Amino acid sequence: MKTATVGFRVHSGWTSLVALALDKGKPVVLARQRPHLVETFSYTFRQPYHTAEKMALDEAREFLAKQQAEARCYALAAIRAVEKDVGQQGYRVTRAALLLASGHKLPELVKILAAHSLIHTADGEFFREALLHGFTQCKLPVTCIKERELIGIASATFRRKPATLARVAGDLGKALGSPWTQDEKFAAIAAWTALVKPV
Repeated sequence: MKTATVGFRVHSGWTSLVALALDKGKPVVLARQRPHLVETFSYTFRQPYHTAEKMALDEAREFLAKQQAEARCYALAAIRAVEKDVGQQGYRVTRAALLLASGHKLPELVKILAAHSLIHTADGEFFREALLHGFTQCKLPVTCIKERELIGIASATFRRKPATLARVAGDLGKALGSPWTQDEKFAAIAAWTALVKPV
């Protein structure tokens, strides 16, 4: 089987994912999906730390633990679904690529819930952690790339100017149609980078 990589760009309660392979050295999109990472797609569950902010500490811990278990289940299901999808096309997913935010380590829960800026950060990290857990469960190596560094790393890897890279990423989605937003473009660039240079 030929190899493929899946790139992920995470949002609150969902993720954009793009599975990519190389054909004669050129990137080809095998799958493009937007799976939910929560059962009920509402503010309450998509923004778990914002919801927990209004709770007593013990209640908040219990709520977040329950939501973490749910998000991990949905993340694992999304990974297995895309593995099956590309498998039916004759490819095997050998690596994932995950875009990160700033990468700052979060403090303990009581401090997170006391600072609104940390609550925003924690909500983003919550769903990235669910995917990282899923990669571990699937024994899938992952390349983590800080989003703000993605274009610089990809430009250096492929020796292409950012404008050229953006054009290539845009062209990848033409045959697929909508949605092919910055989410898909960034997920595709991350997957392509990890496929060529799996650090």
